[in-house]
Order: sequence, then C-alpha cells, then structure tokens
Amino acid sequence: MLKRLSFAALLGGAAVGFGAEDWPEFRGPTGQGHSTATGLPVEWSNRKNVAWKQAVRGEGWSSPVVSAGQVFLTSGVGGARGGPSLRALGFDAATGRPLWDTEVFPPAETPGQPIHDKNSPASPTPIIEGDRLYVHFGHHGTACLDRAGKIIWRNNQLSYAPVHGNGGSPVLVDDRLIYSADGGKSPFVVALDKRTGEIIWKVPRATQPRQTFSFSTPLLITVNGRPQVICPGSGAVSALDPKDGREIWRVLYGRGYSVVPRPVFGQGLLFLATGYDRADLLAIRPDGEGDVTATHIVWRTTKGAPLTPSMLVVGEELYAVADIGLASCFDAKTGQLHWQERLEGSYSASPVAAEGRIYFQDEEGTGTVIKAARKFSKVATNQLGERSLASYAVAENSLFIRTVGQLYRIGPAASVAERRP
Repeated sequence: MLKRLSFAALLGGAAVGFGAEDWPEFRGPTGQGHSTATGLPVEWSNRKNVAWKQAVRGEGWSSPVVSAGQVFLTSGVGGARGGPSLRALGFDAATGRPLWDTEVFPPAETPGQPIHDKNSPASPTPIIEGDRLYVHFGHHGTACLDRAGKIIWRNNQLSYAPVHGNGGSPVLVDDRLIYSADGGKSPFVVALDKRTGEIIWKVPRATQPRQTFSFSTPLLITVNGRPQVICPGSGAVSALDPKDGREIWRVLYGRGYSVVPRPVFGQGLLFLATGYDRADLLAIRPDGEGDVTATHIVWRTTKGAPLTPSMLVVGEELYAVADIGLASCFDAKTGQLHWQERLEGSYSASPVAAEGRIYFQDEEGTGTVIKAARKFSKVATNQLGERSLASYAVAENSLFIRTVGQLYRIGPAASVAERRP
C-alpha cells in the first residue's frame, strides 16, 4: 500500500498516514499545497502575530517541514573559498529553540560551483516520515538522519554536472526515495532505498532537449488504481512506474527547460508549467500509454503560466501566480479564465490553500491572502520586510516562514501544554 495520501483523500477528510498537524514535505501532506489547519492568521508583520522567530545560520531556500513538535531545515554554511558545509537543522516548533545542527556533507565533499542568484546551497526541501528525516542537496548527495540529528546513511555517489545549482526535492513512495537529476547533460531519474540509500533503479530521461537542466519535484498520483510518479523535465513530462522506473506515458513540450514548478492533480487532470523561456500551462489527462502529446492535452494557456511557483487546485478551480505577480483563477476542467489580478512583487514561493483562503508570498516577504473564489477578493497584505524564496509550511494554527536569516512562526504563542522541555 502506498504510504502517501491521494489528493482526493485529503479533500474527502481522510487523515491516513500523516498527523493532521504535520507538514512533512515540500507543499505539505499531499505535496500540493493544501492544509486542513484552522485558526490560521490572516494578518501579520515582523512584530504582529509572531509567536517566535529564530536566527538560522548559513544560506538556504529549502522550505520548513514540521512534524510532532519539531521543525526541520537544511542550510549551507560558508563556501566563500570552496564548497559549503551542507547541514540539517532541527528546531522546537513550540519555542523556536534550536535542537541540533548536523553537518551532512563537509566542504571537502562539496566543491564550489556557480549557482543562480535565486538559488542557494540548500534549496531542496527535506522529508520527514516517522522517526526518519531525508535531506537532499542535489548533485552533492542525499542522506537520512534520525530526529536527534544522527546520520543513518549518506549517498554522494550520484554526482552530475549541475547548471545553476540544485533545486528539486525528492518524493517518498513505499520504500523508495525518488528524485530527478536534470543537470547539464545525461539527465536521469533515480530511486534510492529509503532504508539504506542504495540505488533501486536509475533511468535516463527519454528525451534529449537542447537544454537539459531542470529543477522540478516529482508528484505521486494514482490513476485507475495504478500509482504514477509524475516527473517534469526539460522538453517533456513523464509518468513513471515507481516500482521500476518504467515510463508509462509522456507529453512533449518542445524547448521548455529549467522547469521548476511541482505538478498538481485534481478534477481528473494533471496541471504543470513547461519552463523557460516562455511557459505554457498544460492540463493533461494522465490515463494514457506511450507518447500522448497529440491526444491527452485537454487545454493550455500561456498568459499567467508560472516559471517558478507551483499551482493549486481548490475545488473546481486552478490558481496560479506567475513570477511577475500576475495571479490567475481558471476553471480546472475547461481552462476558462475567471480572473487575473496583479499582486505586489515578484514570486518564487508556492502558495498554500487553507480555510477557504489562498496564501501567497513574494520574494521580499510580503504575504497576500485572498479568498479561494471565482471572484477576486483580497483579504490582507502582510509585510515581513525580509527576502524570502522559500514556501510556507503550515502546522496547527500557524505559518512557518523562512526568510534570508530567520525562521518565523506566525500565529498565536504556543500554549504551556504544547511546549516541550
């Protein structure tokens, strides 16, 4: 049985596999930006509704993950004259108190390489499952730690030539930790044994676009009872069988490269953006076999398609924000545009849906809250005043926000009963 919730199960109120208060991976329990939390704040600043803030050393745009009263991040420390020290960090969720700081890959194993000015040494988001934390640093390697920060295994034998640094996060499927390795040449997708870090399967990308580098995070979906791992890359998106990596279907999209957004799935359709230099937003029926480019694209559009932020399906609507701040609401099944509105700032972080609202955050730490509705209605605009490219984590009644130097818990102060020694 797959150890992941389906999107439909979450919307139906199921809570199998994860605690209702957990945010265990990039974009939460389903990997699609949905939270069942209640009592979330709609107004905040760097002083208002701040339960706590904690300095975070080093550099990193990995998003927080939260589980059983702990918050986890990754970070790169140093690196001015060589490689960074790549580290995993643990914090107390109730107080923000640092619990541990573990070096996973030392500078001798992380040779310095050029990265994009919107990237970092630690951009992929960790995954927490039970008592195991999985951290990924792209071409530098992957590791598993326990909740106390002790390293269980490391694998840095799958190095590849990066372009602009690391980016995409892994996904867990049963005993497999699956991620895309889309570097400067010979891109591939790989599954590691989550217990040992050993390779279970490794498959090359089936297409050879002119520019091979991308940074997307796979998504697990189930179609007609069959699991598929959706893996966008340069030039194409492929659905792979998580057991052996065999390709089930693919859709080609030409020269699209540097694909960043994680796909989303709802209303029987898969939604993704095709990357630079101009993104298309595609709605795809994921029930095909082989090359389904000509038969399974249900609708597509260019205006409002994001290059970096992932999208949201809420009910019958699809929501997106383009990097330039153009937010859009579409009918998910038909692509009919309900509204497009300009939000403040530029966007890299992916939005979150909770309590009938959508939470956006721009690159300067401004959070915009709107109603999830066919008519645009802004609820609040909130300024932290600190640069942030990481996405929200949500747990209990709080938002967890990583900025350039801080980790914030936005929400009411933790109760005495919640605080841990």
